Amino acid sequence: MIESETRSAVPGGEAQGGTAHSSNRVGGGGRRGLPYLVAGVAFVIYAVWSVTLQRTFQTTGLDLGLFEQAVRSYAEGQWPVSDLKMPGYPLLGDHFSPILAVLAPFYLLWPSAVTLLVAQAALIAVSAIPVTRVAVGVLGRNAGLAVAAGYVLSAGLVRTITCDFHEVCFAVPLLAFAVERLYRRQWGAAVAWAAPLVLVKEDLPMTIAAIGVYLVWQGQRRLGWATVAAGVLTTGLIMKVVLPAINSRGGYAYGDKLSHLAPFDGIGMKLLTLTVLLAPTAFVALRSPLVILVIPTLGWRMISDFTFYWTPSFYYDAVLIPIVFLAALDGITRMRRPWPRRAVPICAVVAAIGATTVWMVHDNQPRWTTAQQAAADQILTRIPDGATVAAANRLAPHLTSRHRVLFYPTYPNQAERPEWIAATKPEKAWPLSVSEQADLLKRLQETDYTMVAENSTVLLLQRKTDQPASVTVPVTSTSGLTSSG
Repeated sequence: MIESETRSAVPGGEAQGGTAHSSNRVGGGGRRGLPYLVAGVAFVIYAVWSVTLQRTFQTTGLDLGLFEQAVRSYAEGQWPVSDLKMPGYPLLGDHFSPILAVLAPFYLLWPSAVTLLVAQAALIAVSAIPVTRVAVGVLGRNAGLAVAAGYVLSAGLVRTITCDFHEVCFAVPLLAFAVERLYRRQWGAAVAWAAPLVLVKEDLPMTIAAIGVYLVWQGQRRLGWATVAAGVLTTGLIMKVVLPAINSRGGYAYGDKLSHLAPFDGIGMKLLTLTVLLAPTAFVALRSPLVILVIPTLGWRMISDFTFYWTPSFYYDAVLIPIVFLAALDGITRMRRPWPRRAVPICAVVAAIGATTVWMVHDNQPRWTTAQQAAADQILTRIPDGATVAAANRLAPHLTSRHRVLFYPTYPNQAERPEWIAATKPEKAWPLSVSEQADLLKRLQETDYTMVAENSTVLLLQRKTDQPASVTVPVTSTSGLTSSG
């Protein structure tokens, strides 16, 4: 068992450990508001940036439009489906994320993809409260705020904001508050904060099990083993029973990405991912047993043969960032030499600058001018509400709030012939080559569809009502197109 006694005091005037451990008392009332100020600033940054990406057509149908269709289903009192994934596709059989239903009341008030982006910004920003609270308590006001800034602008959180919307945004604050409670040795509260993770995504109950292992390590055997059992059993139940029962193919949709283990493939990229994760805390997180909580998520990512899981370029690090930062602060309290107290804030700020640079040059889609964006908006308004539309990836999130939206160019096909097609001029070789996209648009206009509007970026086609289905395309499913996994 590690450090069952109360931790010794550190700069900042706070006794580390015990139930009396509270940064709210450090430095008087002036510091009590700092965590909330940091969270407020983070929310503004995240929300403005993500909404800007939506307004400028930098978001995608896969994933923002897909998740909006799920939330819209909940808001309409239905089980979540995504026609962008596949017509009538039950999303609870894809990833087990019933927590998305929490957004339904907000979506009823503001039916827009922007609702999801603002909610994500708020959830991730709230996670800065416990991190800032602990950082200021351990390092004092200035150094603590430097660490908080490094956290808010860390690569893992920044990439999550720039990668549309994902359900893991719910896990970030839950884990931040849970790990803070572990740090303060408030065991029951930690488990309570972690428990809703079972509703976020099917892999996260294993993180709950890891929390149980930590509790056992700290001498809390009864609660710890119960938490381990709950995490493991819930994982098995969701992956082996619930998901196969709902999934139309009768299995786990992403099982193929874990069926061929490749722990030694891409070692260089995997080491880079670990470095990006740990370097902002000067690797001090490795001094704390709290760091074991990253093992479940890192484990399934690193043994998979799916390259996207290895990289720091997507949103997969988001659930690890609060663990690593709080583990680093715990690690500082365990070290006698003073240098890490300076090194961690410096590294956090340097890493934040690098992550912000990446953020600002983010180029998810070829950029359109302001005039092109306005012209695209004008064309999309010509589609009547409630219509079925096959929409290109970057157009879909601008249609999912008021239309039934399918993924173009997978559709139209023999089974689904939507009345409208909202396509972009061929811009990049995805999901078909540029020449294939051009050929498809030509064939659509020669057979089934008529051009009703066009500008330098967007084409709007309407189905000829007197023509039988005749167009087929080389893409038959979107299951391999989304970066979600």
